[in-house]
Amino acid sequence: MPIDATQPYDDQNIFAKILRGEIPSTKVYEDQWAYAFEDINPQAEVHTLVIPKGHYVSWDDFSAKASDAEIGGFVRAVGEVARAKGLVEPGYRLLANIGQHGGQEVPHLHVHICGGQPLGPMIAR
Repeated sequence: MPIDATQPYDDQNIFAKILRGEIPSTKVYEDQWAYAFEDINPQAEVHTLVIPKGHYVSWDDFSAKASDAEIGGFVRAVGEVARAKGLVEPGYRLLANIGQHGGQEVPHLHVHICGGQPLGPMIAR
């Protein structure tokens, strides 16, 4: 069910629990700014999630409140994961669902990295 991305951060969300080690995940990458893990319901041959370690609900929240170091570290982590997965060539898709209209289901900023196959148009016609 889509969430309201303007609400305060809920530290009981599933990604917060993954970051705390309360829920297992298949780690792909980790540094001081970000954590990446395999999606448990993959929508493509490669489907990895990258989340910042800070408590941010959405891109709006992150861009307004995160430090320059956090923003730079998160963006670099996304690139690092895409390279490690061998997706730079032939290409991949980054997707961040934000708020109700965007279909965001977990109230923790996250980016989906999808690839490994042709993905078709961005929005079904």
